[in-house]
Amino acid sequence: MKKYFYLFIIFFSLVSNNSMAQDIMILKLQHGEVEIELYPQKAPNHVKRFKELANDGKYDGVVFHRVIDGFMAQTGDVKFGNSNSPDFNLSLAGTGGSNLPDLKAEFTDIAHTRGVISAARSANPDSANSQFFICFDSAPHLDRQYSAFGKVIKGMEFVDKIKRGDPNSGAVNNPDKIISLRSK
Repeated sequence: MKKYFYLFIIFFSLVSNNSMAQDIMILKLQHGEVEIELYPQKAPNHVKRFKELANDGKYDGVVFHRVIDGFMAQTGDVKFGNSNSPDFNLSLAGTGGSNLPDLKAEFTDIAHTRGVISAARSANPDSANSQFFICFDSAPHLDRQYSAFGKVIKGMEFVDKIKRGDPNSGAVNNPDKIISLRSK
């Protein structure tokens, strides 16, 4: 009986560690690598979309088109914001998404604190698609209004180095971009 108990514990540990590893993403920026932990139990559809686009290379070359000091860095417009694409248009970056349908909101109890990853959207709560933002500082006014689905767990100092935009609009001239984004 003890033998089976120990085998169960070992199996459970391996399965738990393996599933956790699948929920870590590596975001490569010009200044270094950022580890992001995803929360599929909180926002399963947003995590699934994020991982799908990332692992298909859709985020590679996408610019941080809106960056406001003390607030957040926004990216993820795979249609107009991908600097590697013939459709790249910095003046339209932030207005596009992916070819996939928009996502229904998955508001969670995750507070928008420093390092939290959340889905960007229009005024319609069910309009998130591919865009996301990383909080530089706490933004409690976003709690339960935006679908938070992950958090930076390592490398926030590299996020802090992302080029800032206009203090009012956040629009960035010659913006930094995602080098790559993949599952760990």
